[in-house]
Amino acid sequence: MIAKYIRLLGILLLLLTIGPSLALAEAEDNEEENIYAKRMALFKKTETLTQIPWYYFAAIDNYERNMLENEEEEKVVSISLKPEVWFGAGNIASIKEQEIIELFNGKGKDGNGDGKADPDDPEDMLYSFANILLEEGPTRDDIKIALWNHYKRDLTVQTIMNTAKVFKRFQNINLTDRDFPVATGYNYSYNNTWGDRRGFGGLRIHEGTDIFADYGTPVKSTTYGVVEMMGWNLYGGWRIGIRDIYNIYHYYAHMSGYEEDLEVGQVVKPGDVLGSVGSTGYGPPGTSGKFPPHLHYGMYKDNGKKEWSFDPYPFLKKWERMAKNK
Repeated sequence: MIAKYIRLLGILLLLLTIGPSLALAEAEDNEEENIYAKRMALFKKTETLTQIPWYYFAAIDNYERNMLENEEEEKVVSISLKPEVWFGAGNIASIKEQEIIELFNGKGKDGNGDGKADPDDPEDMLYSFANILLEEGPTRDDIKIALWNHYKRDLTVQTIMNTAKVFKRFQNINLTDRDFPVATGYNYSYNNTWGDRRGFGGLRIHEGTDIFADYGTPVKSTTYGVVEMMGWNLYGGWRIGIRDIYNIYHYYAHMSGYEEDLEVGQVVKPGDVLGSVGSTGYGPPGTSGKFPPHLHYGMYKDNGKKEWSFDPYPFLKKWERMAKNK
């Protein structure tokens, strides 16, 4: 009888310990789903008002959000305009009345009908940015020109347009699935080799993780994105570059070949086969066999000003677990 009560007490203590954690996790999941639903509703409302497809607003918003520092609080909409652009250069008092902003040639607009153009109001911000795009026109090419006029950077325009293609294809902005870059049903091994020294072509650091596997092992997309680069590279051999929806460039190198019909500009999702493991590179086109077969996998972050390599190993460990649990 005493043993039974002890077991019951143990179960009760376990529930008291785990219960709050589960409730908190569920609340956080619901909050995340809610913010994505709010964003989508705002994007589609702005589409109705301006006739610009919602996925362009979603892509611009996603791009700007992923330029922010991690410690900044996440907003429903992260698009922003400089105060002098929003209020007008001479509106030093930052008056929000629509008529005053127009008087000073500001870009801020009233998107919700309250008579004021508030840069902290997501409806006003989206409507104002839509009108900036419409200064060039409503077509895809017009939007590309307007984006370049605003950001003055080719990579930024390309990233936003690619992300818009992804959102359009999947009709969703909450795309969180991931996969491991080689098929986990095959034999493979890897360690953290980012930052190691490399000598071919001059002393340099290794900007990725090497995943060793047999020739022909399928290579897969880890993320949602667009194929940005394909072809031969002196160091990487046959390689593929994919730009994802989080301003990150994924680099696959030393491949033996590509999946049939894969092409630059193609939208991919986690698990899509891109090609197969090889040992190409370190020489002119066709060079192979100078090292054991493996996939070089690198990741590069763009913050709107520059792009840099970072260690993919922690992400690979996480994605490996996700792939094996599918």
